[in-house]
Amino acid sequence: MSGFDKRREGFEGKFALDEELKFKAIARRDKMLGLWAAEKMGLTGAAAEDYARDVARADQQEPGDEDVVRKLTQDFAARGLPITDAQIHQEMDRLLPVAVQQVTNPT
Repeated sequence: MSGFDKRREGFEGKFALDEELKFKAIARRDKMLGLWAAEKMGLTGAAAEDYARDVARADQQEPGDEDVVRKLTQDFAARGLPITDAQIHQEMDRLLPVAVQQVTNPT
C-alpha cells in the first residue's frame, strides 16, 4: 500500500468516526430537547423519558432538524403552550455543545 493509499484510508476512517459522533451527538441533543419540552408540558418520570425518546425518533423522519421542530411546535400548540420555533431552535443550539461534550468525553 502506498503512502497516498494509507493517507486516504486514514481520512476515510476519520470521516466515518466524525459522522458517527455527529449522529450520536444529535441523537443525545434531541433526547435532551425532548426532556426540556416534557418539563415545559408538565411531564415527569417515565412519561418524560418516553416523550424524549419520541422526540429523538422524530429526527429520523427527514434530513435536518425541521422534523423535530415541527413535532415540538405541534405538541406545544396542542397543549396551548406559546413556545415558538425560534425558542426551540435556540434550545437546540444551547444543547448541541452539551451533547457533543457528553458523547466525546463520557464520564
